[in-house]
Amino acid sequence: MGMRFVRTMLIAMAMLFVSTACFAQVGVSITIAPPEIPVYDQPVCPGDGYIWTPGYWAWADDGSGYYWVPGTWVLAPEVGYLWTPPYWGWGDGGYVFYEGYWGLGIGFYGGINYGFGYFGHGYYGGRWDHDHFYYNTTINNINVTEIHNVYNERVTIENNSRVSFNGGRGGITERPTAQEEAFAHERHVPPVAAQVQHIQAARSNPQLRASANHGAPPIAATPKPGAFGDRGAVPARGAVGAAGARPEETGRTEGNATRPATAVHPKDLPPIEHPAAPNTGNPKVDQKYQKQQSQMIAKQQQERDKLQKQQDQEHQKLVKQNADDARKQQVEQNHQQQTQQLQQRHTQQTQQLQQRQAAAPRPAAKPRG
Repeated sequence: MGMRFVRTMLIAMAMLFVSTACFAQVGVSITIAPPEIPVYDQPVCPGDGYIWTPGYWAWADDGSGYYWVPGTWVLAPEVGYLWTPPYWGWGDGGYVFYEGYWGLGIGFYGGINYGFGYFGHGYYGGRWDHDHFYYNTTINNINVTEIHNVYNERVTIENNSRVSFNGGRGGITERPTAQEEAFAHERHVPPVAAQVQHIQAARSNPQLRASANHGAPPIAATPKPGAFGDRGAVPARGAVGAAGARPEETGRTEGNATRPATAVHPKDLPPIEHPAAPNTGNPKVDQKYQKQQSQMIAKQQQERDKLQKQQDQEHQKLVKQNADDARKQQVEQNHQQQTQQLQQRHTQQTQQLQQRQAAAPRPAAKPRG
């Protein structure tokens, strides 16, 4: 009886060791560095209990190379669990991939700044309080009229690099903290089924291959795992190396101003980007679309200015009324919702115009000879 108990305990300990160690093991080791982290906006959180899992570059061993796994909102497998993202690290002459996992704390993820609360160490996008997850609205895109367990806490970001790997030439030089090393030996849970399906869908999508999108994936993030065709899915906002800060980077100074992570007012939004000049091969059609682009941008700017003026007037009214903090917070939540809705509407307008341009008929090629 005693020997059977000892044997059972040894087996259990061995399984626990394998379960813990597998998250530190290498998934693949290659000699080509992964592309930089693209710039993109975060989709609105689809509901209470969803945790943000940032996008990352994975490697397909079928010869197609790196592909982008879009960031997405995922239901935590258990109350209290948080997500430690995967990362690439340099070792033994190659780039090593370390799997992500769920656990009661955040482990080391290479010091990579994935944005949206994952700025290199730990997670600043939210926290568990008993059986509810509370969202930091300066980091996350939250509809505060539907999700009320929120708080507002600004974060100063010291690592503004978009490098996607640790160590080696040009890599992030961060090392795990003592707490992160200790957490590596605690119980972990692998990606849930929805995440696995999400990764598989990304791997089979040719548009998400780095060789096709050149580091700017057309589907950079989704509201839920696998929802690549959802209207809430967002593309990368620019090619790798493009200038400009990520909107989620709270506390990052741009000039003399500091832009909050999730915009509360229109003035907090990044400048309206001018889409690339249309090139359908038909000068008349290109001129038509160029005019439509200019008109759309002008109208969007007018709508921003109008909403900002309205919100400024409401602020002035609060000052005159000597409103209490609860009333001020309620007004700010309304302003945040108004601004998010405006931004989403403008993003959809831009995407719709780009889709119409892409679908425009091209002139037939002239026969040779």
